[in-house]
Amino acid sequence: MVRQAKAQRMLTHDQIWVALDRLAARAGLSPSGLAKRAGLDPTTFNRSKRVTSDGRERWPSTESIAKALAATDSSIDSFARLIDDDAGDGRSVPMLGFAQASTSGAFDESGLPAGKGWTETALPTTENSDTFALEISGDAFAPVYRDGDIVLVSPGAPIRKGDRVVVRSKAGEVTIATLRRRTAKALELQSLDASPAGRTMAVGEVAWIARIVWTSQ
Repeated sequence: MVRQAKAQRMLTHDQIWVALDRLAARAGLSPSGLAKRAGLDPTTFNRSKRVTSDGRERWPSTESIAKALAATDSSIDSFARLIDDDAGDGRSVPMLGFAQASTSGAFDESGLPAGKGWTETALPTTENSDTFALEISGDAFAPVYRDGDIVLVSPGAPIRKGDRVVVRSKAGEVTIATLRRRTAKALELQSLDASPAGRTMAVGEVAWIARIVWTSQ
């Protein structure tokens, strides 16, 4: 019985990474932003670095954790509390890499998370229980969003002209843009780069649209 109890209390790979996510969220940062502040390579804490190409779990080094704690003026005791399932200043929300958002089955017909591939990350509290997060990969949405940034998406939030939104087409394409105009027949979208290029989508092409309510950079 004693051995079993000890085994249940061992730290897991997911617990350590969730604690780092919570540490970043408490400081108002993405995992990439936390790494930068700690003087580490910006990708050190990215989700893509948590599992090797052959599927093995990769753990953060004690040195990187120590630098993250110093950068956020946090103690090892506070980090231990963040490992607890109920710890954190925000709440956990479903998160998916942006590159996987266009895959079949990632969302249901209402635009809510579904299927496999979703993990959890600690982000600021939101009143909308349907809120989810997407982690940007690459620089397709630069200079507004860069690799490792996290956007919090709220399907239930009202959408107004000028809001940044995530749009998924019925063909499966997912993009981020600024809403220029919304009518009964079409969406007029503005790209996030400095170019004046825009795009118009017929309402019949749109599976769902949701507003970005928070960004961790």
